[in-house]
Amino acid sequence: MPPKTIRTALAEMLEDLSKKDLEKFCHQLLDRREEPRVRRNRVEGKSFLDIVDVLVSTFTERVALQVAVDILTQIDCNEAARALGEETAEYLPKPGSCHTTGPSAGGAGVSNMADGVHFVDKHRVDLINRASNISPILDELLYRKVISAEIYDTIRALRTTQEKMRALLSGPLKASTACKDVFYKVLEENEPYLIDDLKKK
Repeated sequence: MPPKTIRTALAEMLEDLSKKDLEKFCHQLLDRREEPRVRRNRVEGKSFLDIVDVLVSTFTERVALQVAVDILTQIDCNEAARALGEETAEYLPKPGSCHTTGPSAGGAGVSNMADGVHFVDKHRVDLINRASNISPILDELLYRKVISAEIYDTIRALRTTQEKMRALLSGPLKASTACKDVFYKVLEENEPYLIDDLKKK
């Protein structure tokens, strides 16, 4: 039996919530203080399928999954949080994955290196000048603990995408090769055409 997709797991979880718990879930979602925020008119009076769409479009699938688990825990739907976590365990990063070389961080390490130079370092200038999908990239890096909330807020406050990428590459990504590996995987997910083009160089 193939594993559930994140969208399917989220939809089934929300469908199984009581009306009262679904209202609590939406209220907690709207009450989040972290960016990106969700506007009230996007969830008020909407179906559970609409709410799944809002979660995924706002946060990206993997981050939406973690946000949902966190909210379920906050509203004391612990059984639903546990079940969702178990059903989607393969999508959730291991804690501290940036600092390890397990499958989630280092599994693709071989393809990330060429002549001893990491892909991220080799294509630094192109990444700064050509990457455009920076918001979900930052969200994923925050979620995977590659960057702290403070660094996330600082980088998001910068004016241009180029400035944000330059700050990212000059600061937190210098920590370790494992962090660059995670960044590379996030780029593959959010900038697939750019990464494919750079691979051909």
